[in-house]
Order: sequence, then structure tokens, then C-alpha cells
Amino acid sequence: MQLLASIRVLSPIFEALQNSRKMKNKDILSKFYSSFSEGNAKGMVECYHKNVVFQDPAFGKLEGDKAKKMWEMLLSNKKTTIKVSYSNIQTSNEKASADWIAEYVYGKRKVINKVSAKFKFKEGKIIAHIDHFNLWKWSIQALGPIGYLLGWTPFMKAKIQKIVNQKLANYMAKTKT
Repeated sequence: MQLLASIRVLSPIFEALQNSRKMKNKDILSKFYSSFSEGNAKGMVECYHKNVVFQDPAFGKLEGDKAKKMWEMLLSNKKTTIKVSYSNIQTSNEKASADWIAEYVYGKRKVINKVSAKFKFKEGKIIAHIDHFNLWKWSIQALGPIGYLLGWTPFMKAKIQKIVNQKLANYMAKTKT
């Protein structure tokens, strides 16, 4: 009987803690995407755990500083402006999801990339971030007819990953302090 009484007393406390954690995770994602839409890479990477793992169809899997530097690189290109909007942030204790759209010019072509993101949290930061988008649709917009013909192929995916990861390596070498 005493155990049941203790559980009844503690249950609202545990629920409050879980709701608090959900709110913090939602706040982290709001900061992440607000920073993104403002072009603030520093604000974005502050939301990442030091051992973060990022993955998307273009870059593949990036860990730790590589993931953080990717955002710096993408937002450091002052020649193009990027418009970012986000919605549908859903959080639980350790996981979250969000939808976001990036609008920008790649070369001379306008791209509107619709992305679905999944997150995991550790120690109050994002430890895992996986972005899903249709690489073929992206390549059609970004690359034109070549993207239409080859953008769906594993060959093109590998080629895109090779190019963007080489750009990231060059950026990291150039900005090494």
C-alpha cells in the first residue's frame, strides 16, 4: 500500500520532468532553425552535442566537427541568400522531428528543397540529426536535364557526395585555426 501511495505522489513529478525535457528539446530545435533562417551557423552548432552524427542524401554521414563545419560552410557563401522555414516540430523525451524548406540558388538555378528531419538528444543537445529529402527532385532543380536523367541513380548520389565532401574538406583546411 505504501508503494502505491508513493507512486501516486511521484507520478506527477515524473510527468512534469518529462514535459520539461520535451519543452527543452523543442526550444533547442527552435533555436537551431531560427539560427539557420538567420544565417547564424554559430547558433546552430551550439545546439549540437560534441559527438553529433549528421546524415543526409547529399553529404552522407558526418560526425562531430565535420557536421558542424558543414553548416558553417553552407552559410558562409555570401553570394547566395537562403530562405529557411520550418514547421511541425514534434518532440518526445529523447527524440524529435521537424519539417523544413530551404529556398536558394544553386549555380543559376532556383532550388526549393523540402526536408523531413529526425533528431535524438543527449545531455541537452542534438546527438543525432538525419535529414531526408528526395535527391532526384533536388538534382532536377539544381542540375537541370542531367539531374533529371541521372539524379535518381546511385552513381549520381555518389558523385554528389564526393563533390560536396571535397568542398567540405577544402573549407575545413582553409578555416583551420
